[in-house]
Amino acid sequence: MTPGKKLQGLVAATITPMTPDGQINPSVIRQYVDYLVSEQNVKNVFVNGTTGEGLSLSIQERKQLAEEWVCQGKDKLDHVIIHVGALSLPECQELARHAAAIGASGIAVIAPFFFKPTNKDELIAFLQKVASEAPAVPFYYYHIPPLTGVKIRVEELLDGIKEWIPTFQGVKFSDTDLLDLAQCINKNEREQFAFLYGVDEQLLSALAIGANGAVGSTYNYLGQKTNLMLQAFAKSDLALARKYQFLTGEFLNFVIKLGFGVAQTKAVMTFVSGIPMGPPRLPLVDATEEFIVEAKAKLDSIVWPDGD
Repeated sequence: MTPGKKLQGLVAATITPMTPDGQINPSVIRQYVDYLVSEQNVKNVFVNGTTGEGLSLSIQERKQLAEEWVCQGKDKLDHVIIHVGALSLPECQELARHAAAIGASGIAVIAPFFFKPTNKDELIAFLQKVASEAPAVPFYYYHIPPLTGVKIRVEELLDGIKEWIPTFQGVKFSDTDLLDLAQCINKNEREQFAFLYGVDEQLLSALAIGANGAVGSTYNYLGQKTNLMLQAFAKSDLALARKYQFLTGEFLNFVIKLGFGVAQTKAVMTFVSGIPMGPPRLPLVDATEEFIVEAKAKLDSIVWPDGD
């Protein structure tokens, strides 16, 4: 990892590789790291999040995966962010202490979503209790109301947050409310927080209003293409940037109609990278052979602006 380097650009929301019988398979993570860096030009990862089935894993499994990503990412990855959110505050704190002990670049926390915080003060109190267990580690809030049902606006949450959480560095913003994101960026420019967008098919819209980068599952297998979109945007070539965004959207629109989630993401990553990602954990069920055939044909049919 690169100490002190700002988190920006693409961050792959990592998949948790599993054996055919549903046990975690850390043995392929070294190959996974090398693939992200050499084939996708992605040097940041977000471990044990939604794509990684983090909330379906045991605490020990989450620790083992975090250790493997930090170990294999050494001198190869810029940032290894470990998601330590859970329904239980003591479990979050235990995972935060562990992430700090193994040298993670940062930690992130999702809002608890069974007994939910109902206002900003309740949510900040929870986040503060987690962040304080890793007082030297950058802290990120993982905002994903479509899954948590916690709809406290991030604009409101950020007001004075550094007073409560001195290690606060930014937000993984996985929501389509671009007005909320825009207000966050507009009001917090001086703080230099990282605003990382989490809805891959709308990334260009978020970049236009000032997002610093993105965390998403498609950057596991479309990272190189999305990096070319970022480059086009940085050069003010909006027409080219739109082409990349539209083609990513064309693929996602196609697979969403077939039924697209974590299980299907594992299948796509397996056939694109050649690294076996295995099945998901119940209650999720494996992608069908029909899905795999159709998704592969669709991805192969796309003609990208760089000629691939």
